[in-house]
Amino acid sequence: MSDKLHFTFPLENPVLIFSLVLFIILFAPIILSRLRIPHIIGLILAGAIIGPHGVKLMLRDSSIQLFGTVGLLYIMFLAGLEIDMADFKKNKYKSILFGLFTFSIPMTLGTLVSYYVLDYSILSSVLLASMFASHTLIAYPIVSKFGVIKNRAVNIAVGGTMITDTLTLLVLAIVVGIVKEGVGQEFWITLGVSLSIFAFIILVLIPIGARWFFRQQQDSVSEYIFVLGVVFFSGFLAELAGVEPIIGAFLAGLALNKLIPHTSALMNRIEFVGNALFIPFFLIGVGMLVDFKIFTAGKEALLIAGIMSVVAILSKFIATYLAKMSFRFTKDEFYMMFGLSSAHAAATLAAVLVGYNIIIGTTASGEPIRLLNENVLNGSIVMILITCTVSSFVVTRAARKIADAEKEEEPKTDEHKIINRFLIPVADEDTIQGVVAFSALLNTKKNPSEFFVLNIRTEEEDNEKTGLKLLELTQKAAAAINLEMTAISRYDANIPNGIIHSVKENNISDIFLSVNPTKGFTSAKFNDIIDQVAAKTDDTIFVYKAAQPINTIKKIIVAIPPKSEYEIGFIKYLQRLQVLSKELNATMIFYTNKVSCTRVKKVLENSGHNLPVSYELMESWSDFLIISKSLASDDLLVVITARKNTLSYNKTMDKLFKQLVQYFRPNNVLILYPKQYNETELERKRMDGSIDDLIEENLKRIDTIGKYFKKMIKRK
Repeated sequence: MSDKLHFTFPLENPVLIFSLVLFIILFAPIILSRLRIPHIIGLILAGAIIGPHGVKLMLRDSSIQLFGTVGLLYIMFLAGLEIDMADFKKNKYKSILFGLFTFSIPMTLGTLVSYYVLDYSILSSVLLASMFASHTLIAYPIVSKFGVIKNRAVNIAVGGTMITDTLTLLVLAIVVGIVKEGVGQEFWITLGVSLSIFAFIILVLIPIGARWFFRQQQDSVSEYIFVLGVVFFSGFLAELAGVEPIIGAFLAGLALNKLIPHTSALMNRIEFVGNALFIPFFLIGVGMLVDFKIFTAGKEALLIAGIMSVVAILSKFIATYLAKMSFRFTKDEFYMMFGLSSAHAAATLAAVLVGYNIIIGTTASGEPIRLLNENVLNGSIVMILITCTVSSFVVTRAARKIADAEKEEEPKTDEHKIINRFLIPVADEDTIQGVVAFSALLNTKKNPSEFFVLNIRTEEEDNEKTGLKLLELTQKAAAAINLEMTAISRYDANIPNGIIHSVKENNISDIFLSVNPTKGFTSAKFNDIIDQVAAKTDDTIFVYKAAQPINTIKKIIVAIPPKSEYEIGFIKYLQRLQVLSKELNATMIFYTNKVSCTRVKKVLENSGHNLPVSYELMESWSDFLIISKSLASDDLLVVITARKNTLSYNKTMDKLFKQLVQYFRPNNVLILYPKQYNETELERKRMDGSIDDLIEENLKRIDTIGKYFKKMIKRK
């Protein structure tokens, strides 16, 4: 017993080491947050204190390095995964320009200072300058915490990181090639071919394979393991291609971006594990590199460390300022870009270790002459600590101000505010995952929704135990996406009445009915429930059939009947479809007539929708079946239908369920009933002859929302 309890310093017991690290992850940010110090700096300082150069509680052994590598790749993967692809494409030229700024200026300034001030050789100077040019998105978790990852400055900074780090690591590969083997035609051909093959595998083959996997496998654990495997396999391929694994991890994030919606359960798991475990391990590991002896090692070591830190920060400041002037960004956006691009860690360590390990000669006494000496090695560690500290403080300040500004820009009146209260009736276990995943996509941070899950017991089906089980399963599925659902169990005469009464009692705005994917719309009883609920409610109704996971959808095909633009719910359902399109990164194709097409275009243009949209003419609703000829298996068919006796109702809609069964059985299908005026108000308008006023009122709403979005875009 005494032998088992005996331990020495540094600690060797793996259980004790792991528990110590977990307590540091837990308490270090809490303690330092009271001093207004970012939690990232708290973890780095904690690593420095307990590490081999501090009180020596722990060594930076293989386990710390392993978890640290996972954390570093996780940061880059999350940056690629969370990036808004529509904004990324929109700002790609700005990202390229910023990447060139933040690479070329530190490279130029660093080379000149290293060559003329520090008196290093040209190769050593170039390698040292590459350390100034690279940067690590170490402060990205702060941006995510404040919820401003979709800000354009963040988007451009993340895109620029890929550019500058790729160029930096290419410089590293070239310098190593010159020192070891020389750089000839064969070197460039090999490098070009390997990078091309690497990019093709990551950006073309992996998305195809991932889409197939997500269709076949919907187990939450398997999905997470698959994603983690893709990240590290991509990092390994990057090494084979001659660049650092962080580039592979970032590209893996871009490759899986369309397949992992931001509101999905899988995304929640990825963020949770990374932020709770892997990323903190990386930060603690970085802190363990800090050697406090450098501050007593002499003037030369301190001078080199000081010069390196000043050049690294100054060159990034200049590069970001040039980008600010070119893009006309605000002061806070400037500081956001500067903060994200000023931290040095991953590529810096790679470069300095490579340079330190390359021996280019020996002294007269037999001492090795290294491409980068020990003073540069120690100086780079100090530079990492200083730049990470600066980055964390600057990003925290900028993120807080940007978040506050976004809150102030939100409309303070109720004119444009949509109050969402979602009701999900459940009666079939096989439909729960699909309808929860779908409804969660429409739950935005700016317009959060309140969720209710309903189970109805009737005289025919009065199994309370089964009903409670369905409610519990739905709440568990929602909890996996960080959603809270209020469970409602009620007894009623029949299912339609139960839904209708629940809608009125809970002031519901949207109803989500789910169809069994194997049965489709073949059940006459279920179809009758849909008709009755639609006839006796005025709110938006979604009827969803999930033939495959929603995250594997590539395109959204929307069929809109004539006169739908005159319905009160026209703008609302277009806004819902915009949110769906953005969350899925899916293009939209609208099938409608010329008049409706014009109105749809106007709403989408005024709201700033920047995903690809195309339009196909369908003059008559009787031509609805032409869509089946061009519909692919991974397309989502959205059918905008109408309640009877409403403005856009057409008799051919009565055949809809039969048509869906016959021609669209393998597809994901969404039937959408737009919101209506309640019967009393609509009847009053018919009686006093003001139905034309109703139409005119809806058209004015389109213009009003358009002016509002134009004002917001102009302000930004």
